[in-house]
Amino acid sequence: MIRRFNYAFKTYFVPPVIELFKWLLFSKEITNYTYDLTITNERYLGHFIALVTNAKYQLIMEYISEIDNDIKLKEHIQQNISASKTAYIADLEIKYGRRVGWYAFVRATKPKVIVETGVDKGLGSCVLTAALMRNDQEGFKGFYYGIDINPESGYLLTGEYTKFGQILFGDSISTLNSLNKNIDIFINDSDHSAEYEEREYDTISNKLNENAIILGDNSHATDKLLNFAEKSGRQFLFFKEEPLHHWYPGAGIGVAFRKL
Repeated sequence: MIRRFNYAFKTYFVPPVIELFKWLLFSKEITNYTYDLTITNERYLGHFIALVTNAKYQLIMEYISEIDNDIKLKEHIQQNISASKTAYIADLEIKYGRRVGWYAFVRATKPKVIVETGVDKGLGSCVLTAALMRNDQEGFKGFYYGIDINPESGYLLTGEYTKFGQILFGDSISTLNSLNKNIDIFINDSDHSAEYEEREYDTISNKLNENAIILGDNSHATDKLLNFAEKSGRQFLFFKEEPLHHWYPGAGIGVAFRKL
């Protein structure tokens, strides 16, 4: 029993605890933790997105590399964090985690309208508008709408990125009801209660284009996007994150879609 305990403890409990102490010493973050994905996990993500979008795996990996190496975007985010009054709870080393997948979805599908509920400081907003900016350079117009109830959210979305997106302030359900747009990509990342998540999917159900992609940032915790996919005649897949050098076990990307 002692040998079994030692094996389990050292293999599965000690590494996260070590990363936790590193995080306590070197990170400022108190929520919405940021981290890179492991190399293998990024490759899994590439195949996941390629399957959903019917794009070539190598192209998806090029898009992921594109966002990973976008120095201008990282400098933009760093400058806005440094100038913010909440800089004391945000890290200046920019890491996107599963958001590189959001970026690749946008680059692969060339959406005209993206809606994200739940913005926080606007890291996802910048990633998504950066993808739209690249699409625009290739002749594909698109626009991003972020929705958040906190009037101080989205402070990272400034400068040239506002040409491709804006933040709408208010309750997401009422704001979605009043949004007169046909949605190509919808990202649920607001109130993470199962009931509220379900209400968002029901609210946007008649605003989705035929081949719209719905991404759930809460699918590691609830089955609401899975239920919505089954109810609306869509397929469902889930990608599980593996954070690199972090104590947090990771969230993921749930996706409801119709095969192109």
